[in-house]
Amino acid sequence: MLQGKAAQAYDQIERLIVLEEIAPGSLVSEAVLMERTGLGRTPVREALQQLARNRMVEIHPNKGVLVPPTSLEAQLRMLELRRELEALSVRLACDRATAAERDRMRTMIDLLDTGDFTLRSYLDSVTEVHHVLVASSHNEYVEDAMAPLQGLSRRFWHAHVRDVDAEVHRGARLHAAILRAVVDDDPDASSAASRALNDYLVEFSLATIRSGSRATRVSAPIS
Repeated sequence: MLQGKAAQAYDQIERLIVLEEIAPGSLVSEAVLMERTGLGRTPVREALQQLARNRMVEIHPNKGVLVPPTSLEAQLRMLELRRELEALSVRLACDRATAAERDRMRTMIDLLDTGDFTLRSYLDSVTEVHHVLVASSHNEYVEDAMAPLQGLSRRFWHAHVRDVDAEVHRGARLHAAILRAVVDDDPDASSAASRALNDYLVEFSLATIRSGSRATRVSAPIS
């Protein structure tokens, strides 16, 4: 698990990738990433090594860092694993979340219920939801395993979302349901809500075949 500036670099570079500020299929240098993050070579390099292990980038010595395109087949295989691990994670969170973590979850529920999102602010909120739920499991092995699965999932969703209004509202409701179940100390409800989210992500992924991978995105702010 990365700490300090390396963790900051990881979060910032992952966000650049998820939001496609670094385009899929492009090569970037460490120097560019240092400039974009405002961090030094060592934390950026440590972050890239972790991102490579998490399948977010490919490191090509003497050439640069490649951001591979998303893949439907890889997404579906990844969701098979996420389905089981996330259900375990939220069940653990029901038992182990601290009072402070539950307060943070209540704040996130209120935010998700407002529905007042842009695409970027929604993804930032979902990232925070993922972080608090996984951290609340208080199991570093679960945390290490879940981070790449959730990051890859967010990246695929952002790359292929078209009807932003409908998808964000649906996703917000599903994430809020998981948080509510954890706050209520209901492990069965939390795992059921987690599986409902996973079912949606599978459905969304399969729909990209019908809609086409790079159709025009409807991306007006949501209110």
